[in-house]
Amino acid sequence: MNQTLQSRVAAGLAQAVAEPVRLFAERLAQEAGALAALFYGSNLRTRSLDGVLDFYLLLPGGVETGIWPRVSYHEWPHEGLVLRAKVATMTLATFRAAAAGELLDTTIWARFVQPGALVWSRDAETGGQVAGAIACAAVTAARLAVALGPERGRAEDYWRALFRATYKAEFRVEKPGREDSILAANRAHFDGLLPLALVAAAIPFEERDGVLAPRLDGAERWTIRHWWRRRRRLGKPYNLVRLLRASATFEGAARYAAWKVERHTGVPVKLTPWRERHPVLAAPGVLWRVWRARRNAS
Repeated sequence: MNQTLQSRVAAGLAQAVAEPVRLFAERLAQEAGALAALFYGSNLRTRSLDGVLDFYLLLPGGVETGIWPRVSYHEWPHEGLVLRAKVATMTLATFRAAAAGELLDTTIWARFVQPGALVWSRDAETGGQVAGAIACAAVTAARLAVALGPERGRAEDYWRALFRATYKAEFRVEKPGREDSILAANRAHFDGLLPLALVAAAIPFEERDGVLAPRLDGAERWTIRHWWRRRRRLGKPYNLVRLLRASATFEGAARYAAWKVERHTGVPVKLTPWRERHPVLAAPGVLWRVWRARRNAS
């Protein structure tokens, strides 16, 4: 891996976060026996402690088979606040393989070419391994970006092409222009990243006045697009299976749903042991009670 790119990635991962976020991540990581904890998402950008913090916990072990990651929800009372977190757990080996584009998954490299913070790691060596994996994510994303983007263009033209393609491949709905808001909110992060990733990917290019002209020969462009076609074709079914699995195995799902319902409707939801054990079966009854409470209030 190109050391310039990895150094750039490591510097971004070392960005400061609020101390409660760091402490919460460390607590979760140590309870799970993790090697490292990554923090990402809108709360990283806004520095807000409100809402739900998004973490990835990276565990020891080999590359996992089947559907991953395991998702859980956690709450932590801290200095008068209740911090909330949604946590995805997987092995560091799986994370690295996914970031390098070796697996069918598209979410890891597409997500972590965007900003993230390494808020806790077991030691410096592990931190270096995480930075190396995320540098691989930048290379994977850059290769696809120039294969899908124009023959000549500014870096943001290639990133737009990439994000539009990955959103279409996933089982979720994003508002039109979502890729523009990502680039606008993270200009410093993306500034100069594409050329570094292309050098690491051994893709030659010309650059003049901020305009890039990657030199992909026909065979290499075909190889990258062929790699992408399979992932695009399987993307929605794969993500649907992942969502269905998460709905059945999401630890703390009932507490997470109760918090979301009260936050968005103002109607508190009482958690019973049965609702904790069977959140999916309990959902229709809870939604009926919320609807009736809001109707009575109006």
